[in-house]
Amino acid sequence: MRSIWKGALTFGLVNVPVKVYSATEDHDVSLHQVHNKDGGRIRYQRICEIDGEVVPYQDIDRAFDDGEQTVVLTKDDLASLPSERSREIEVVEFVPSEQVDLLTLDKAYYLEPDSSSPKAYVLLRKTLEQTDRTAIVRFSLRQKTRLAALRVRGDVLVLQTLLWADEVREAAFPALDESVRISAKELEMSASLVDSFSKDFDPEEFTDEYQQELRTLIDAKLEQGDSLDTDVTFGAAEEEDGGEVIDLMEALRASVERSRAARSETKDKAADKKPAAKKKSSKAS
Repeated sequence: MRSIWKGALTFGLVNVPVKVYSATEDHDVSLHQVHNKDGGRIRYQRICEIDGEVVPYQDIDRAFDDGEQTVVLTKDDLASLPSERSREIEVVEFVPSEQVDLLTLDKAYYLEPDSSSPKAYVLLRKTLEQTDRTAIVRFSLRQKTRLAALRVRGDVLVLQTLLWADEVREAAFPALDESVRISAKELEMSASLVDSFSKDFDPEEFTDEYQQELRTLIDAKLEQGDSLDTDVTFGAAEEEDGGEVIDLMEALRASVERSRAARSETKDKAADKKPAAKKKSSKAS
């Protein structure tokens, strides 16, 4: 893993240097949008509405528009904000762990001790374990002030960002305001059903069936020759010295023709096998 941020956990006069790592990763199969006619890659461009030109990412700034005026904020403007320059993860309070609403939990990060001695790190970890408390912390990451819960997972401190209170919608459903009578027998049967499904949770027992099926489908199409050359379909990357990009349309046509030829060959082989199967059947009759 590669650290994405480094700073220090601070509570009182205690300072714990740490490195921050993303604790999760996306395992979804990456799919691109392509033209269904010829398989050409669909790309999105950042185009200026004034001059109609494509704008490189490094030339793009941010802006706020209140409907009447537009305020442009440069990268230097945003970097100058005090909270953005801060490298502290400040503990603001320690709360009972059960008071942290699961609905507010967002992205998780691992914290690694970043000093010659991990004593302060281990001390904080053990304190959280023994007191059954979660530390509520505040810090800045990628131009945003974050609120987060600091908790323990195994031997590692985990930082899990929290949604702000006004980011959680209020659930108001009129149907739930109606009075509903639940009999003792219904509740007993429901509890019995829950008991029949009860067991210890093991996340390793569960798999992403859709992604597995998608991968199986892709592998099957590759085996059947039902594919386009990746460099041709999605365009070969430009060389750093500004080398020419291949003629995409010509390469696409060649790739499509090659794919069609492969399909035709497969059909011919299948057709050759059919008569033999019929002759065998007629002899048996």
